[in-house]
Amino acid sequence: MNTDPFSKLVFELSKLPGIGEKTATRLAYFLVKQDQATITSLSESIVNAKTAVHLCSKCFTFTDVDPCRICADSRRDTAGICVVDKPMDVHTVERTGTHKGVYHVLHGVLSPLDGIGPQDLKIRELLARIATAETSETPVRELILALNPTVEGDATAIYISKLVKPLGIRVTKLAHGIPVGGVLEYTDRETLSRALINRLEVM
Repeated sequence: MNTDPFSKLVFELSKLPGIGEKTATRLAYFLVKQDQATITSLSESIVNAKTAVHLCSKCFTFTDVDPCRICADSRRDTAGICVVDKPMDVHTVERTGTHKGVYHVLHGVLSPLDGIGPQDLKIRELLARIATAETSETPVRELILALNPTVEGDATAIYISKLVKPLGIRVTKLAHGIPVGGVLEYTDRETLSRALINRLEVM
């Protein structure tokens, strides 16, 4: 690999998700044309975010305060937990303005072929959260499984449903509107909102 500064920048940018070599090259040209103050501000923002951002101790989304602002909001309905794959999905669902409850981030889905089992996800923490809520004024009444409609996502939904339903908790998943194989991140606001409103029981 060429080790000159520009090639190194292209190489590092190409490591970002969804960024190929051509896009990385365009970004590199854009960056080197900026003034020093802009570049310094960008680099400081990246370092500060990496230093300050951590996982919320309740829902496991990315946050700079603990608990995160959603978990700390007394106006949220803690009886309804929306379970998502990754922190980015929390933001995606929040943009719909439909879910008034709280969240739980699994940090992945079951994928035996990739060696990802229940122990690798935040499922144990979810069950502990539900158990703790049972002794509070607001026990969990519903679990909304807002997982991507893929083989892995469906398998994860079924697995969690089998663990939670015996506890007397309603378990639902997103309804029609999101295509099979689709990804929440790229689903438009209206489609995701309708899917949340028309969610279905997990059989």
